Amino acid sequence: MLTHSPACTGPAANARQRLANASRMAFVISAFVTSSACEQNAFVPPPPPKVEVAPPMQRAVTRYLEATGNTAPIKNVDLVARVQGVLQSINYKDGAAVKAGTTLFTIEPETYRLKLEQAQAAEAGAQASAKQADADFKRQSDLVQRQVVSQATLDTSTATRDNAQANLQQAQVNTRIAAVNYGYTNVVAPFDGIVSAHLVSVGELVGASSPTQLATIVALDPLYVNFNVNEQDVLRIRAEARRRGMTPSDIEQLPVEVGLQTDSGYPHKGRLDYAAPTVNQSTGTLAVRGVLPNADRVLLPGYFVRVRVPVDQQPNALLVPDVALGSDQAGRFVLVVNAENIVEQRKVQTGPLEGELRVIESGLKPDDRVIPGQKVDPQLQKIETPPGSAK
Repeated sequence: MLTHSPACTGPAANARQRLANASRMAFVISAFVTSSACEQNAFVPPPPPKVEVAPPMQRAVTRYLEATGNTAPIKNVDLVARVQGVLQSINYKDGAAVKAGTTLFTIEPETYRLKLEQAQAAEAGAQASAKQADADFKRQSDLVQRQVVSQATLDTSTATRDNAQANLQQAQVNTRIAAVNYGYTNVVAPFDGIVSAHLVSVGELVGASSPTQLATIVALDPLYVNFNVNEQDVLRIRAEARRRGMTPSDIEQLPVEVGLQTDSGYPHKGRLDYAAPTVNQSTGTLAVRGVLPNADRVLLPGYFVRVRVPVDQQPNALLVPDVALGSDQAGRFVLVVNAENIVEQRKVQTGPLEGELRVIESGLKPDDRVIPGQKVDPQLQKIETPPGSAK
């Protein structure tokens, strides 16, 4: 049994008791404060970042067949000297635009004019001889009927008449040939076009042994555009044509749109003109041609151009900004926010570009929430292990 000594009682003992109680209270307060501080310093994750999302745009999209082609003139003719003679004059300026029938070169016309006059004179003489021989034949026929002359005399008159007619026909042919050769002394433009630089000079003998090329004339309005369509596209176009009940003549009237390498879009409009009847087995392509009006001469033969032909129309195509698309070794993808509000990568099949929007063939649904790929302001931070996590 414990007993208290007198020293443990009295005022001094009470003071010591009060001091002990104060120490215990300070310890409790200190422990509470420490506990509260620990609780306040515990790791709290930041709120999810705000990200703008948008559903894919839905609208009607025209499907195009796209290819690379080149322009070519519809008419391109070498102007040649078809008669022999000295080139007398050049009647145009190199590179000038001329109308059909314009005289471009003159080749020593005087000689051929005289030959024409000579042939015309010979024709006139043959015509007079034929007329006289016909009159003699009629006279001899009448005398034979009256038995004044013999049948032999009539036979001779008949032969003379026939020979005169043959000579007249020959003279007429010679006149036409002379007229044609005389016409060849003036080399004229066969159609409206641009004439190249002349290849011969005035005073030069042309057409001596073979036709001499003098220049070239090219028609620039309209122009052809030639391009090739691969076999897969040919099958797709023919299937679409059958579905729409189009005939081959309808297909050849499809519009064609052309753009130069420096053009934005396809500003030059035309129509299909021709499709080859067979596919080239070595290349697996079909040769196709369009016709383009070119009144302002923006296009020149030989240009490489971008070509597209509208094939069909998709009424409810899905489109997203082209900048929203990414790519990796597996293909193209977009970032979407799923039902749990988690960003995920979605693989997609892309189609043609419509302005700044890209057609999505598959991989997206109309109600998907796509991150449109807007610019961000990245803030670099260090990733740290939260307190209490495993090291």
